[in-house]
Amino acid sequence: MAKFCYSCAAPVTGDFKGPAENYCKYCTDESGNLKSHDEVQKGIAMWFKSWQPGIDEATATQRAGLYMKSMPAWADK
Repeated sequence: MAKFCYSCAAPVTGDFKGPAENYCKYCTDESGNLKSHDEVQKGIAMWFKSWQPGIDEATATQRAGLYMKSMPAWADK
């Protein structure tokens, strides 16, 4: 069974594997600590912008915040 990041839903295997068991390398620092909500939100917003041409920064950030609420790491935030 595939394992996915509790913060962003990226796979926690292969190129996405980082130092933490339940988080991808993009959502953690070098020690495996989860990055701040704002840092992760900015990263997800950048990802949205990479495959949604024409989306503005504010919309991408808002959508990233809504997306994060469905992730276990951020569900109560």
